[in-house]
Amino acid sequence: MKKIAFSLMGFFFFVWVWPQRAYTQNAEEILRKVDQVLYASKDEQSHLKIILTDKNGRQSERQAVIKQKGNTMRLFRFTAPAADAGISFLSLPKNVMYLYLPAFGRERRIASHVRNQKFAGTDFSYDDMEAKLLEVKYDPVILKQDENKIILKLIPKPGVQSEYSKTELTLDAHYFYPVSVDYFDRTGRKIKHTDYIFKKIGNYWNAFKITMKDLRTGHQTQLVSTDVKYDQGLSDSDFSVRALTR
Repeated sequence: MKKIAFSLMGFFFFVWVWPQRAYTQNAEEILRKVDQVLYASKDEQSHLKIILTDKNGRQSERQAVIKQKGNTMRLFRFTAPAADAGISFLSLPKNVMYLYLPAFGRERRIASHVRNQKFAGTDFSYDDMEAKLLEVKYDPVILKQDENKIILKLIPKPGVQSEYSKTELTLDAHYFYPVSVDYFDRTGRKIKHTDYIFKKIGNYWNAFKITMKDLRTGHQTQLVSTDVKYDQGLSDSDFSVRALTR
C-alpha cells in the first residue's frame, strides 16, 4: 500500500508540476520557439492559391510560387493570371528587398519608407512578407498564458522601422505555431487581423492556410499552400536578383 501511495503521489505531483513549469517560460524563450517552428526546415517551396475578397464579397484568384531558405531569404512570384505573371518579390539578409515588375523589365530595390505599402493588390505589406526572425524584430511581452494558448505582445525593437506600434500574437501552447495575429497602428487602433491554419507535413509544421483582413477597407487575402516540399537543397543563387527577373 505504501508503494501504491507513493506512486500516486508521484503521479499527481507530475500532473500538477508539469503545467506549472510550462507556464514559467519567459517571453523571449517562447518567441524563440515560434521562430524554430516557422524556420525549422533548411529550405521550403510551395505553390499558392491566392483568393482576394473585397468588402462586397467579390472574389478574384491568383496563383504563385514561393521559395524560402533558412530564415533570411524568400522569393515570391505570381504565375497566374497572365496580367500578373512574373511579378516577384525578393527578401534578403540585412533588410534588403527587391520588387520585379515585368512591364518595366527591371528590378527595383524597395526603400525603407515604402515597406508599409501593400504588395501587388494583396493585404500583405512588404514588411509582412519579409523573411526575418521574430526575435530579431520584436521585444515580446506575455499577455496571457494557459494550457491551450499563449498571447504575446510584440513591440518593434529600437531602431526597427515598422508601420505597426505593436502586434498581438496568439500561439498554440503545445506546438508554438501562430493561431492569429492582430496588428495595431501608431495610434493604437487595430488595423489588420490574420488567422492561420497549420498542419504537419513530415517533420515540419506548415502554414497551410493564411487569411489576412484589412480592417480599414474590409478587403481580405487568403493564401492556400499546395505541393509543399522541404529540404530540396535550394542554393543562394535561387534567391539572387538574377533569379528574381527570370
